[in-house]
Amino acid sequence: MSTRGAHLVHGDRGFMTGGSLIARAIAPGVDTLIDAVHRKMERGGIDATLPDGSRRRVGFHRPGPAARLEVKSWMALVRLGFSGSVGWYKAWDLGEWTSPDLVPLFELFSLNAVTLGDVGRAKGPARWLNSLAHRLRDNAPQRAKANIAAHYDLGNDFYSAWLDTTMTYSSARFAGTDEPLETSQLRKVHALLDRLEIKPGSRLLEIGSGWGTLAIEAGKRGANVVGLTLSEEQKAWADRRIVEAGLSDKVEIRLQDYREIAEQFDAIASVEMVEAVGQRWWPAYLDCIARNLRPGGRAALQFISMDGRLFDRYARNADFIQTYIFPGGQLLNEPRFEALAQERALSWEGREGFRIDYAETLKHWRERYEAAIATGRLNGFGEQFHRLWRYYLMYCEGGFRGGAIDVAQVTMVKG
Repeated sequence: MSTRGAHLVHGDRGFMTGGSLIARAIAPGVDTLIDAVHRKMERGGIDATLPDGSRRRVGFHRPGPAARLEVKSWMALVRLGFSGSVGWYKAWDLGEWTSPDLVPLFELFSLNAVTLGDVGRAKGPARWLNSLAHRLRDNAPQRAKANIAAHYDLGNDFYSAWLDTTMTYSSARFAGTDEPLETSQLRKVHALLDRLEIKPGSRLLEIGSGWGTLAIEAGKRGANVVGLTLSEEQKAWADRRIVEAGLSDKVEIRLQDYREIAEQFDAIASVEMVEAVGQRWWPAYLDCIARNLRPGGRAALQFISMDGRLFDRYARNADFIQTYIFPGGQLLNEPRFEALAQERALSWEGREGFRIDYAETLKHWRERYEAAIATGRLNGFGEQFHRLWRYYLMYCEGGFRGGAIDVAQVTMVKG
């Protein structure tokens, strides 16, 4: 055992002198976890106060984010050690650990994700159970609608309370720090439409049409648009907005699975929908694009990807997001997805990543979410629900700031 480990076990009066058999049993595992973080974390630092009142500072001499937390119960570290990000959230929700700002902590673990390896990932039975639960929510055609409904059919009143007026639930692209979120969201939409070279009379398919913003903006350019969604709530909202915009003759939103459509389009757009597909269905998703895109036609995607060095571990172990937020969801392994696209004669061009824009988008959403709570616009949801969503928004913001995940736009041309 290292000298750091000896300090933790033998110096921990509150942990060891209470005579707790559970505490004695878990002490070696807790010590191993802290020691592993100390050895493997290359950037940034953690200032932690432990349940016995002792203070542990790890990595503060290294450049990078500085995170502070108070571990109020040793069970928090046990949950982290055995259930990974799922257990870490459970511990936070139970009040077993706290922090004045969760974002630097998540940024720190994102920044060091490659060197930390399996530290903080579920192990043994916990990994199997998490993975089994995730596989049971696979996005097969008979299950996909239920998975989408679990997140997006929380209600239009819920999302409209804190999204901007465009009702856009994906990363914006900012021109400056003081720019309104709505302006940045429309910039993102028009950047995608520009990639598609949309002209009056162009026929556009949108896979995952959300609340209809991109379809409406394309309709304003004169395109004839078919948008696909599995969310009844989103379709109802989009249909109303299309009528209000006077575009009923240009834009149609269908409640339809992408695997069912077989028509010809000049262009295809899809914004952060492929994350709801899952690795098993990547070929089917790309088959949809190849099948429905005319020769020479253009497709533009906005997608979220996981660092390729982390993907296999991530794919084996359902994380907090997959367990609590997006059932059946999975980020892309970009090199593998690109290879599948090229097998279908779809090029991969003009890739632009903008992960810090997503971090800033999430920060905006979190501020707007808190304002919605304060003004009573989210009174229909309980405090535990709000805690989950606060955690989710901070978890994602830290992930993008640290670089383990990225967001990008890319153009594919059918050749």
